Amino acid sequence: MLTADLKGKAALVTGGISGIGLAAGTMFATQGARVALNHLPDDSRAPAVLADLRRRGLDVIGAPGDVGKPGEAEAMVGKAVADLGRLDYLLNNAGTPGTTEPIVFENLDAMSEEFWARLLAVNLLGPFRCAHAAAPHLKRARGAIVNTASIAGLGSKGSSIAYGATKGGLVNLTTNLARALAPEVRVNAVAPGLVDSPWTAGWPKAWRDQAIEAALLKRTCAPEDIAEVMLFLCAGARMVTGRTIVVDGGRYL
Repeated sequence: MLTADLKGKAALVTGGISGIGLAAGTMFATQGARVALNHLPDDSRAPAVLADLRRRGLDVIGAPGDVGKPGEAEAMVGKAVADLGRLDYLLNNAGTPGTTEPIVFENLDAMSEEFWARLLAVNLLGPFRCAHAAAPHLKRARGAIVNTASIAGLGSKGSSIAYGATKGGLVNLTTNLARALAPEVRVNAVAPGLVDSPWTAGWPKAWRDQAIEAALLKRTCAPEDIAEVMLFLCAGARMVTGRTIVVDGGRYL
């Protein structure tokens, strides 16, 4: 596993209670950072997850708030920064497919106005809201932002047309935030392939098997595989900004 000295650093991870977010928050805290894990206010898993991490000696705090809601996202960031005392890294990981199973692209009727609105609010506007609120603090720290995109945003098939469109928008947002926040803040993204997570646990076996077969490394990504690249983009990669790094075992190829 990649290691780094993050003592004295602070990170905010949105969508931090499960999957990639939890893996990233755990990894950053293990390297010495103080970490705020964002979660939905009504997520019943949060107290137990936070308590478990603290029992392991990790310096973590909760940061409840829905990044898909204007005002609530910004307030969450402000409270998390106040509690942490500073902010060096923002991991915009919160996102939603809006569905428990992939929606075939031909089924346009399955993507209602409400479906589109929720995906846009969480997957695209949420990262902008959080980056906007965090920008002054990150500039002071000369920190970094890492957004969780997807190979669906780069042309691969995702869980729906809407999901791929929001992730494609996030790739573009990453490039332009890098321009907007330079030279103090680096902004990059990771684009995972199929990841073993609560999102994908219920997806059809045939769909998962097809994704594994398409990957050169013949396996799905573990959340820690993505978290390791996030750590690299924050703690290293000092001349990398505006880039989207594909982490999919070669599936995109």
